[in-house]
Amino acid sequence: MAMVDNRPPSEGGGGGKVWGLFKLPFRNTGNSTTHTTTSSSTYQTEGSNTQNSNNHQGLSASNSVSSVARSLLPTRRRLRLDPSNKLYFPYEPGKQVQSAIKIKNTSKSHVAFKFQTTAPKSCFMRPPGAILAPGETIIATVFKFVEPPENNEKQMDQKRKVKFKIMSLKVKGVMDYVPELFEEQKDHVAVERILQVVFLDAERPSPALEKLKRQLAEAEAALESNKKPVEEPGPKVINEGLVIDEWKERRERYLARQQVEGVDSV
Repeated sequence: MAMVDNRPPSEGGGGGKVWGLFKLPFRNTGNSTTHTTTSSSTYQTEGSNTQNSNNHQGLSASNSVSSVARSLLPTRRRLRLDPSNKLYFPYEPGKQVQSAIKIKNTSKSHVAFKFQTTAPKSCFMRPPGAILAPGETIIATVFKFVEPPENNEKQMDQKRKVKFKIMSLKVKGVMDYVPELFEEQKDHVAVERILQVVFLDAERPSPALEKLKRQLAEAEAALESNKKPVEEPGPKVINEGLVIDEWKERRERYLARQQVEGVDSV
């Protein structure tokens, strides 16, 4: 005879097993979801790190390109030179000859300049350096002793080796020029030009030789004008000795006038 189980389903073992079977998938589903979320978060973190790394590399590459581009740009010059890249000397072996170069400050600040040469024993400059105000111009004179060449090869070698370099340095306002400025601020010194020496035939007229003579005359005239004392406008200041002498003269004139008036009254 068959047996019928009248117990509620909740008390039966079969119902517990069924719920147990249904609970297991839900637990696994929850763990799977958590694992998936964790994996997704890990992926996003790794993706962010990769993106940040790529951005950093991109910025580094951009900065490198910018620095290379800046290095390829031409140097902004503070001075304008005339002649621009050469120094012309009349060729007179055994004599000291002169060249001239006009230097103008084309920047908006005060600029110091300085000469250097590869032949300091046979060359010197006047002035060797100075500070120019914005827009100011000066003509510098360069002196060089031309040694008599023993042969043509030595003569050509001498012409090629001698060079001059003009350096510039931005300074703050008016100050006295000292060569030490270029040592103290050497990181801010710019090379304006390297000038090559060119010899001219002193016996043959040429435009370059005529221009050189004009510039030398201007430089000499400027030097002479700087030697003369500058008279300041306004009333002259009389020193103590002159004031006393003038007072004595006035007193003597007064006494003389008093004597004349006394004689007339008598």
